[in-house]
Amino acid sequence: MTGTAVVVGAGVGGLATAIGLRRAGWQVTVLERRAELERYGTAFALHPTAQDALDRLGVGEAVRRRAVPYRSAQVRTPDGRVLAQLPLERLERKAGRPELLISRPYLIDTLVAGLDALGEVTVRLGANAADPAALAAGHDLLVGADGLRSAVRSKCFGTRSGPRKVGSVAWIGIADFESDRHGETWGRGRFFGLTPVEPGRTNWYAAVPEGTTADDLPGLFAGWHDPIPRILAESDPASWLRYEMRHLHPALPGFVHDGRVALVGDAAHAMTPNLGQGACTALLDAEALTRAVGRHGPAGLPAALRAYDRERRRSAQRTAFASRALHRFVSTGHPRLRDTVARLLPG
Repeated sequence: MTGTAVVVGAGVGGLATAIGLRRAGWQVTVLERRAELERYGTAFALHPTAQDALDRLGVGEAVRRRAVPYRSAQVRTPDGRVLAQLPLERLERKAGRPELLISRPYLIDTLVAGLDALGEVTVRLGANAADPAALAAGHDLLVGADGLRSAVRSKCFGTRSGPRKVGSVAWIGIADFESDRHGETWGRGRFFGLTPVEPGRTNWYAAVPEGTTADDLPGLFAGWHDPIPRILAESDPASWLRYEMRHLHPALPGFVHDGRVALVGDAAHAMTPNLGQGACTALLDAEALTRAVGRHGPAGLPAALRAYDRERRRSAQRTAFASRALHRFVSTGHPRLRDTVARLLPG
């Protein structure tokens, strides 16, 4: 017996879910409200556990060909003083492989290629899932992978949990040169991050108070250590991306509903980007959900969704809570508290 599934959302979590379901033999339709796949953006971090999930989905090697290792990074003060080492070397020793960084377009394109290779998956762009209840009635499984403002979540799980502001806005971009310094620099009420993304380029992001414009950024980071002022001076503000930092609150009591609806990624547990775990948790969700569905089959779908919820909900919500807590500390205007938090980071 073959199950039928509709996945709402064609981002990282949605595409990975579609791959896993198709590999399990399901008939899959993906609905994406945008007219084109969302390839804009900068870098995603891929923890070794997320790389393992990609391997189980059959696309790990293809992703690694486009990614770069992330092996050394520090937390600094604006004058360049090192407060702490990020635990990247320890992570690599423990996992046997480094954390990776990959640009969003490369990851999306690799997932699309993996989906195309499986065949018989319908991806409908410009398709607004206005009636999730009807979608659920017409398929064995409905997966909400439609982000922080998930229509599937609000219609099937209620509106108590929803997007909440955290008081910061993020600006992100890519500089056309390689930095020899990676990690984050923490200042009063703002911070700046630098990571590799591909040879010859550097991914950067700046978190600042709400209301900060692109014109304000150079002044806010004037006098900070190199290459932060250079990045803001030499890159085109028209290429910078802005988003208001939000998280999902309160935490959902469950990621599944009615034995036939499941949420993955930001729809289930949107978090601030401080731990760099957004893409990782979405991939872990997708792989765990589709593994459980494949193991139980269409007839055992309610049991599969319960198994998925047990495996992923508490873990993902702990990560989201930790990321939000770190954002509060990093954004503090009290340098002594900031420095204390940095020293507590595992080296």
